[in-house]
Parts: sequence; C-alpha cells; structure tokens
Amino acid sequence: MNCDWIRQRMDAYVDNELPEAEAAEFEAHMRSCAACANAALEQTRLKLATRTAGQRFTPPAEFLQRMEQNLRPQSAKPSWRLLRWPVALPVAMAAALLLAVLLIANFQHRRAAYAELADLHVTTLASANPVDVISEDRHTVKPWFAGRIPFTFDLPELKDTGFELSGGRVVYLQHSPGAQLLYTLRKHRLSVFIFQDGQAWPGMMTGASSELSFHMESWSHSGLRYVIVGDVSDADIHSLAELLRKVARQ
Repeated sequence: MNCDWIRQRMDAYVDNELPEAEAAEFEAHMRSCAACANAALEQTRLKLATRTAGQRFTPPAEFLQRMEQNLRPQSAKPSWRLLRWPVALPVAMAAALLLAVLLIANFQHRRAAYAELADLHVTTLASANPVDVISEDRHTVKPWFAGRIPFTFDLPELKDTGFELSGGRVVYLQHSPGAQLLYTLRKHRLSVFIFQDGQAWPGMMTGASSELSFHMESWSHSGLRYVIVGDVSDADIHSLAELLRKVARQ
C-alpha cells in the first residue's frame, strides 16, 4: 500500500463507500502517514462545508408540529371537503412534500454534528501532539479539566477492560467548550467527546451511528452529551459507553 493508492480512494473513503477491508487498510495507513491523514482531513472538511452550506436554518419544533396538524383531516374545516379532488390532491401532496423537505433538512443538520466530530477525531489522529494532558490515570486527567470547561464529569475504572486512557484535551463544537478524551483498544484509538447537552448542536441524535467509516454512539445524562467515535466495532464502542454510563450513574 502506498500514498498513490490512498489518494485514488480518498473520495470513496470520505463518502463511506470503501469495502470494510479496504477502509481498515486506509485508516491503518493514515495512522502512520501524516500527509495522507491531512489530505483526508481537508477532503472531510470540504464535504462537511458542502453538505452544511444550505442547512443554516432548522425549523422550530412548534412549526413542524403545526405542519403535521395541518395535514390531519379537520372536521372543523369544511373547506377541505368542498374542494374538488383534482384541486385538493395537489394541495395535500405539496404540503406533504414541504413537510418531508423540512424533516430531511432537520435530520441532515443534526447529522452534520456527527460529521464535525468525525473531523475532530481525524484531526486528533493526524496530530503529533493529540492530547494536552498525557496520563493513563483518570485521577490526573479529570482534575486537569477543572477551570477549562464549565462542567465536570467522572471517568471509569478501566482495569481488565482492554481499554486504556491516553489523556485528553479541550475542544470546541459550535463555539461551545467540551472535553475530548482519547482511549486505546487493541492499538485502535477512540475519542470520547463530552459537551453540555443542548449547547453544542441542539437536538443531537441519540443512539448508534456511523460517519466517514467511523462508528459512533451518543447519549445524554445529567445535562451532559457524550459521543464516542472510533474505527472499532459497534460492540466495542458500546462497551466503553456502558463503562461511562455506569460511572456517571454512581
């Protein structure tokens, strides 16, 4: 595998169209080649900018609810019954199409948050200094964030789990500060992002997802939004998520 092979497949990788085996080889090369990692990062940023250029407006929930109510049959509005069906049908179809467009735009706006977090994760992997505080000790990493972000969080005990803590740094999503924690599992690196829920990308989706060949899982607890990003399996990401949920509930 060489850089020419990587560059020929860059578009397919960014569009999440590479077969799983080729995607794994691609990501392994990027971890050892800063030039290709930077090229992938630039391509990711271009894709994100293109995708989000027309998604600056997210309709309020009240507006979507009003649209849904307007599409339901209303006995108090006899005017719909008075319309001949050749007129009423196109009107109903146009309203349904408008609602679908608004819902899709809202969904894509939320997905853009995941694309930006994948971007941050790729940036970390390509960096010569991926973390600001380097430590495997959770009791060292957690206090380092005090005064640097406007909230606190707990970190789990990792003994006999296979996960190793590498450190952390402060990151910003939509101008909101948060924590990025870097973990290692079988030489794979995972990022755990923690933000105040609703401050960065309000309405971010909960559950498992994927973006740019990375697997993700997101959830909220006690006012904080957690997102895990990594190139390991969904099961491995879920295992780390469960460790974080357990310590958060204590």
